Formats: sequence, C-alpha cells, structure tokens
Amino acid sequence: MDAIWPILSHPFTLGLLLGLLVAGFIWKSSVSARSNLRREINRLREEGRELQGHLNTHVKLNARGADEIQKELDQLRIQNENLRINLASVQQKPGRAEQRQLHIMESAVRAMREQAPGFASAWEQALRQAENEYEEASHGLKKLVRRVIPAIGTSAANPAGSEEKEHD
Repeated sequence: MDAIWPILSHPFTLGLLLGLLVAGFIWKSSVSARSNLRREINRLREEGRELQGHLNTHVKLNARGADEIQKELDQLRIQNENLRINLASVQQKPGRAEQRQLHIMESAVRAMREQAPGFASAWEQALRQAENEYEEASHGLKKLVRRVIPAIGTSAANPAGSEEKEHD
C-alpha cells in the first residue's frame, strides 16, 4: 500500500480522482434528470392524448347538438311557412272578408252608440228598414222579378239582392 500511496498523494492524481468523482456525480445527476424528464414527457403525452380525447368528444357533442338545432330550426321554418300559407288561404275564403268587415262595422256601431246620443235611434230605424227590404226581396214579388230579370235584382239600391243572388 506504500507504493500506491505516493501515487495517490500526487497532486495530478488527486485532481484526477476529484474530477472523476465530480464527473460521476454530474453523470448520475444527468442520468436521473434524463429519467425524470422521460417520465415527465410520457406523462405529458398521456395527458395530451387524454385531453385530445376529451376535446374530440366535446366537439362531437357540440356538432351533434348544432345539427339537431339546425334540423329543428329548418322544420320550424317549414312549419311556419305552411302555417302562413294556410292562414292566407283561410283568409281568402269567401265570406271571411265579409265577416271581418261585419265585425269591424259592428264595433264601430257600438262605439257610435256610446258616443253619439242621436245615432242610436237613426241607426235602429235604418236597420229595421233594411231588414224589411231584405225580407220582401227574399220572399215576395221582388224575388220573382229578380229571377226573371237579373238586372233589377243587382241594382245599387238593393245590396241585399246581390247577396241573395250569390246564395241561389
């Protein structure tokens, strides 16, 4: 051992051993750091795959929901258009415009009865006279004359005659 001691006590050998010892610690530290980095990279890759899967699932659900909403919106648009067409056709049926006009006139008459004191009696007289003319036109000689000579039944003085002609 005496022969090894003078070699070990040489400053070059001491420096070399000390350098190798530091290099060994650095190498061991780098190996463990590299191992930790590999584990961290693998963990992050796995987490990335998991997040990508969640994102794909979320995007698919959102796309499916958007498709369903779009289909429902299209169906509602079609249904709305059908209802609009049906409403327009119902409003165009014969008698609907007359019923609407009658309703408007009835509302106006009610308002006039409330607002104008002399209107009610004049209105009732005119209404009774119109009813009598209508009854005469639909049951008597006027009806026969109107059927024989259609021009008399459609005069402007007798609006009930034109109405009766539509129903005959």
